[in-house]
Amino acid sequence: MPSDATADSAGTPAPQARAAGALLLCRADPATVGPAAQLLRERMVLAQAGPGWSVVVPEGKPWLRGGEPVDSVLAGWAAALAVSVPWPVLALWWDAEHGGYTLASGFRRPVGYVWLANGTPVGEDEAMRTFAARLGLDPVLDMQSLETLTRPDSGADARARLLGLLAVLTRAGLKLPAGLTPGEPTDRLREVARMQAGAEHIEWPGWRDAVRAELDVVERSAIGPWLRGPKARTAAAAQLAVGIPLTVWGLRRRGAGRVAAGALLVVYGALALAYDRLRAWD
Repeated sequence: MPSDATADSAGTPAPQARAAGALLLCRADPATVGPAAQLLRERMVLAQAGPGWSVVVPEGKPWLRGGEPVDSVLAGWAAALAVSVPWPVLALWWDAEHGGYTLASGFRRPVGYVWLANGTPVGEDEAMRTFAARLGLDPVLDMQSLETLTRPDSGADARARLLGLLAVLTRAGLKLPAGLTPGEPTDRLREVARMQAGAEHIEWPGWRDAVRAELDVVERSAIGPWLRGPKARTAAAAQLAVGIPLTVWGLRRRGAGRVAAGALLVVYGALALAYDRLRAWD
């Protein structure tokens, strides 16, 4: 993944940071995605993106605030969402020099692919195969289309590569609203998202309200019955064991995405251990 600095010594954002943009695609309906997205503690717009798909559009530009590259911020967000939900999260990102994606799903290692601005592939073919498998794409038809994105093509820049990726996902039901496409400025994406029917503004309501809303959604899902018992306590302990050092590491490196992922792991682990008591308060 790119690791270029996004600000000069005077604190002015570098060109690639100013040109950066991002979209989060979740394979779940907005009613399910909303409570989880609140825990990222960022202002966002949530909209439907086809049957069983949602798109989350950042209202701000956090990659300009902390000096962390857009790909790192989005990877952290995707990982933070995916550890708490039973559906995959796909982060699309781009700046003046690169474009790419990160796919996160549960506790599995995220996979991603990167193209230079001129469309030159710099990722690994195995990432595309893992991408197709985790999203349940057709191993023949869809995989052939994905493989073309890993081959040199002088007529396809990074934006065209990302559009090609989205074209494959349309066969899996994804239907992004017109105007919500890679390469568009963040301000434009935000305004387009706000105009969508049923669009929801995601804001931070405070830990207690956000977590209760998320628990309500999770309880109604297929994993609801697993919220209690020895297996749940073991999983909670594992979340704490991973989340605490990840949060500390993110704070030391000023990595907002990693801090978000670590904080969510800690919160979910702690809440799982205290779940019965929390429900007794209602």
